[in-house]
Amino acid sequence: MAFDYTVDGEPQETNQHELTPRQILTDAGLDPTQRYLIQIEGTHQESFKERMDETLHMHEKMTFITASLGGTGVS
Repeated sequence: MAFDYTVDGEPQETNQHELTPRQILTDAGLDPTQRYLIQIEGTHQESFKERMDETLHMHEKMTFITASLGGTGVS
């Protein structure tokens, strides 16, 4: 069974039942040393910034966004 999900609005698909945030970023063509994953569920956002190798149980229509790990200064 394939699971459809999105990363930054881009459709992704996996046959894996479990993925790590690092794998999700890599599969989406993003650099996990530069970006981290945030899961969106309704109005709730869960950051995996400090948990890049935690196992996520994949299910249909999961929604993720990414954020930069880089230090961009705000003045």
